[in-house]
Order: sequence, then C-alpha cells, then structure tokens
Amino acid sequence: MNGFRYESRTALISGPGSIRQVGRIAEDLGFRRALLVCDPGLVAAGHATTVENLLHNAGVDVFGFHNFGENPDSKMIEEGRRAAEPLEIDSIVALGGGSSLDCAKGINFVLTNGGRIQDYWGYGKARKPMLPMIGIPTTTGTGSEAQSYALISDADTHRKMACGDEKAAFRVAILDPDLAITQPKHVLAITGYDAISHAVETFVTTKRNGMSECFSREAWRLLSVNYEAALHHPRRIEAIGAMQLGSYLAGLAIENSMLGATHACANPLTARYGTIHGVAIAQMLSHVVRWNSDEVSRLYRELHGELAEQLKDLAQAAELPVSLGESEVPKHDLPLLAEDAAGQWTGRFNPRPFNVEAALEIYECAW
Repeated sequence: MNGFRYESRTALISGPGSIRQVGRIAEDLGFRRALLVCDPGLVAAGHATTVENLLHNAGVDVFGFHNFGENPDSKMIEEGRRAAEPLEIDSIVALGGGSSLDCAKGINFVLTNGGRIQDYWGYGKARKPMLPMIGIPTTTGTGSEAQSYALISDADTHRKMACGDEKAAFRVAILDPDLAITQPKHVLAITGYDAISHAVETFVTTKRNGMSECFSREAWRLLSVNYEAALHHPRRIEAIGAMQLGSYLAGLAIENSMLGATHACANPLTARYGTIHGVAIAQMLSHVVRWNSDEVSRLYRELHGELAEQLKDLAQAAELPVSLGESEVPKHDLPLLAEDAAGQWTGRFNPRPFNVEAALEIYECAW
C-alpha cells in the first residue's frame, strides 16, 4: 500500500437548491469583483443570470467571460486573461461542465502568475497566490471541481496539458442537481461515462492508496447504480444527485491516485479527430480493463465480477460506441495513435507497463 497525505482544500455544498447559497458563500470569502466563467449555452439557458443575480444581491460585482469551447485551449486562456486583466477582479466563479471549470483555473494561473498556460504544465509551478474560486458544475462528469488540475490543450500542438497547483483548487464546490438535471441526455451520457472511467482507473493505478481507494469504490457504487436511471428517467433528481456526488468523489480519487491507459489512449483520438472526450473514453475503457486484467483482476472483481462486460453494457445503454471501428478511425492510423498515447502523462500510472507497443496492442483490440 502506498503512503499518502490527504488534505481537503475544497468545502463541499450539496443538495437541491444549494445554488441559492452562492451569494452568502461569496460574501464569506470576501468576493467583491468576480469573473463569472461559463459557456454560452449556460448563458442561453439562464443559469448565468441566476448566479449573477445571487452574487449581485450579496454585493458582488460580476463580469462574464464566455468565449471558450468544449476543450479549452491556450488561446482561449490567453483571451480570458486579456478580458480579466483590466477588470481588477478579486475572485472567480466557474459555472458549467469541465470546460468552464478548467478554463477558470487556467485563467487564474496566467492572470495571477503571468506567462503562458504552457508554463504551468506539471504541478506546483505557480509561485504567487491565486484568486479564490467557487466551482459550480452543471454536468455529472469531469470532477474538476474536486481537483487542483486544469486540463488545457495547446492550441498549436493540440496536446493536452495537465496544469496543477494546490492554489488552483476551488475554495468551495456547489453540487446542485437542479442545475444538472437540465443537461441534454447525450451530455449526461458522455460526461457520466467519463466519471465512471475515473472511478475505474483510479482504483488500480500504481499511485493508488487507502484514501483514493475509498473515493474510487464509493464513486463506482454511486455512478454504476445510477447511470442508467439518470439517462432513462432524466427528471429523477435522486439519480442525478448521486451522479454528481459520484463524479465529485471520482475527481477526489484522481487528485489522490491519477489515471491510466484509458485516458492516455483517449486523448490522441480527441487531438487527431476531434472525438469528444467521453466518447473516446467509451471506445477504450472496456478494452483497457481486459488488457490490464492480468495485473489487477482481483481489484477489478471488487468493483464487478465481469467488469469489462459491465462497462461495455453501460456504454451501449447510453448509445456510446465501444470500438474504434464504429467511429471509422482508420486502421492504418493506429501506429501513429500509439506513439501519441505512449507520450501521455497518465500512462505512467497504469498498473501494467504502458509504452508504444502496449498502446498499439490496446488500439488493435479496440478497433
């Protein structure tokens, strides 16, 4: 068992209607001029206005930044920095899915510490204090609200950069299922499956420890039991709330255990073909579990007797592809994908040694 140190940097507020507490929370944290980072879809849905009004009522001036995409990149982060710099903000509120939460962290890095987001690739490179932040996820997927990392793509190379620092953790995370229940079914399918992959991968990495295993196991229980119920009964608030909490716990597991070969193989699919991250995860996860089973079959059985089959069934129930052939990934590209995958950071923590040959074997199984 690996040794560990665990500190809870983020206070958690959870439950229906908990968004109504955001004004009081901001006031308690001393917010006076806040940047609200949320995507245009949430503006159109009215969620941004709701949060703005709650913050205004608490005496907080709010300035919006919405000009970023589903996979935030270095150019979007720089645009956010330029927008925020003259506003003299003292805080940030992130509202939305993982893109909003990661974008907020990325802006915070470069606004407070200077330079480019590429300078923060890795961990612990922010030398100056960062602005306090509140994270409000509206999907049930990334668990970014529980983590001190931002996942940002390099706009030129398209490589995903994990930029982390303990100062980048949200001071408070608010999980309100009333916000997440409005997400479209396909978004729930994609983000929910990503959260499931976080629970599975963190449970077996070489960095896992007693604390991370607790988070992974409970995340798996909540997510696997409630995923289909949330998909097929979208107004079922209990299932959505359980998915939110499961996603948060899986995010805590990532913070304490990291990820593995599934994410290492999924990221090149997004970089090369624009495959949505959760879709790429669905294409790879069951195949990686089978490939890893020689090393960690006992751990996998703790989650489910036939885990790979269960993961395949869950993906198919959500109408997600479970192979590369379904998405018409050219077979002759597999060696190129394998080279990209072998260079991904998360592959270092996979329980079975992961290199170019291993990645190619997994891609061939998945094709």
